[in-house]
Amino acid sequence: MKSMNNDNWHQEQAAASLKRLLPRLEARFAASVEGDEWQEFVVRLHDHFPRLFRGLHELYGRQYDFFYHLESILAAATEQWIGRPAELKALDALRATDPYWYQSHRLMGAMCYVDVFADDLNGLRERIPYLLELGVNYLHLMPVFKTPGGDNDGGYAVSSYREIEPRLGNMEELASLASELRHHGISLCLDFVFNHTSDEHDWARRALAGDPEYQQYYRMFPDRSLPDAYERTLTPIFPDEHPGSFTYRNRLKKWVWTSFHNYQWDLNYENPAVFTRMLEEMLFLGNQGIEILRLDAVAFVWKRLGTSCQNLPEAHVVIQAFNALVRIAAPAMVFKSEAIVDPDEVRKYISEEECQLSYNPHLMALLWNSLATGEARVLKPAMERRFTIPEGCAWVNYVRCHDDIGFAFSNQDIEAVGLDAVAHRRFLTEFYTGRYTGSFARGLPFQEHPETGDARISGTCASLAGLEKALEENDQDEIECSIQRILLIHGVILTIGGVPLIYLGDEIGMLNDYGYERDVDKIGDTRWLHRAAFDHERAAQRRDNTTVPGRIYQNLLRLIQIRQQNPAFDRAETEFVDTDNPHVFGYFRTNGDSSVLVLANFSGTPQRLEGRRLRLLGLRKSNVDLVAGRVIVAARELVLEPYDLMVLARATK
Repeated sequence: MKSMNNDNWHQEQAAASLKRLLPRLEARFAASVEGDEWQEFVVRLHDHFPRLFRGLHELYGRQYDFFYHLESILAAATEQWIGRPAELKALDALRATDPYWYQSHRLMGAMCYVDVFADDLNGLRERIPYLLELGVNYLHLMPVFKTPGGDNDGGYAVSSYREIEPRLGNMEELASLASELRHHGISLCLDFVFNHTSDEHDWARRALAGDPEYQQYYRMFPDRSLPDAYERTLTPIFPDEHPGSFTYRNRLKKWVWTSFHNYQWDLNYENPAVFTRMLEEMLFLGNQGIEILRLDAVAFVWKRLGTSCQNLPEAHVVIQAFNALVRIAAPAMVFKSEAIVDPDEVRKYISEEECQLSYNPHLMALLWNSLATGEARVLKPAMERRFTIPEGCAWVNYVRCHDDIGFAFSNQDIEAVGLDAVAHRRFLTEFYTGRYTGSFARGLPFQEHPETGDARISGTCASLAGLEKALEENDQDEIECSIQRILLIHGVILTIGGVPLIYLGDEIGMLNDYGYERDVDKIGDTRWLHRAAFDHERAAQRRDNTTVPGRIYQNLLRLIQIRQQNPAFDRAETEFVDTDNPHVFGYFRTNGDSSVLVLANFSGTPQRLEGRRLRLLGLRKSNVDLVAGRVIVAARELVLEPYDLMVLARATK
């Protein structure tokens, strides 16, 4: 009853506030746009204002000047909408006819650093044919914004959201690239680093100069009293670099909250002015043609004494309020969350009213776990528990990205099969750094804890899957196994449901680059092991299936085409099945009358499934394996070769 009364109160207050605000917005902005266009904007404003009001009131309603900030936020959104290019307003209208376009089985993602893949933005335009050949229609570029020289966290220490790093190009070139990509059917995704800025951002510079207004943009403390109180419940993110989450700046004579690196200052979202300014930056990027905005470090944006300051309810409210404003001012743009936290917390960021897309770090970690153990015992029940997300949303599935691989799976999932979670993570670290006897992997630890042995893993997909070691030893059988491992885990992300995302270079089996330590700015950060310049000579071999790059590329291309051409994968349901074999992971993808059964053997030995088990699952004796392109007759049993992936469809007469 109390919740219902609260809802009614918010609805009434929202209606009263909009009734008061709308004439003020019309007086200020309506004359600058055509009447029909303004009315369409007003319709969206009416649709989304109630939840916007509720969120902003929850965050800032106790402030005496709440209505002033509410008007400022709406005015900022309206002004950005008015400046939105006509082509993008046309895209807004197009997306309204297919609001769940990001759930299509034809969506195929790729990610890269601009300079690593193509030198600069203009060079990337020349690489569009390569992307189209691979079937890519969603391109995620790592941060392209202006950053400090030297330490910049791989681009995640942003000095300006409206300036491009000069060596890459400028904002006009980014907008032009976004337009050209869109004309080729490719949606552009960029990172929005909204938990922090670099200490060279204009706001930080003004704060350093003593401007009290801009000092309120960040969380600063005159002594260690509050930082010490916060530290009691915080978990340091990069303890090897600096202990704790605060950095002393002698020029300010204050302690600044720095969750990640000492040159990245956490923003203070308790200040509504920060919300307004970041909204302007967000919508500015939307107006450059960005269709998918990756919200970086979403778990950290709100702080509260006595908590871990991660995944607090207000962090969700901040994103939900941004979502409502984007639905009003740039409705073609959707959010993708980056929350590398407990799997149950990851899912809380996913909804149509928060982040429509989300990375799936749980699947990524468990794919590598399954390769190391040769089993799907953890993967299958974990996916049954956690793969389902709200309608209208989609996972972004990947086998690796620009960052390290963290084994952020749930302890519950590991312990459910009788393993000790701490010991198992230590095993995985040993396995993927090649220290474990019998390991096929070549990786390096990142942020390894000397006492617990806990670490994350750096390395390319191919090197972690065994290709580097196999080539060193010239072991032809192991080369074949490593290729199959690469294809197996990519085959899963392509068929399991959601948007597959390939880190460019993995499709041609690029190996670790150990030369990064010759660069003084990269020494000690093993993640540069897998951030080498794209090997265009290797890519030139992609059409020759007698070469290793060609075998990986051609087979991966076949998997992509199976996904994009088969209606069973289009906005389909995923149903996990018991294969009665701990090494084999299985699931149905079903869309209406179209259905396929995907089987993945994570073992390095042949695995058998009884024919009666398959018939119990509804399969006929005769089926077509869409991967191998042959009819499979499973009268008594079905044999999957080592690291085999099958996509079984009913054979037609």
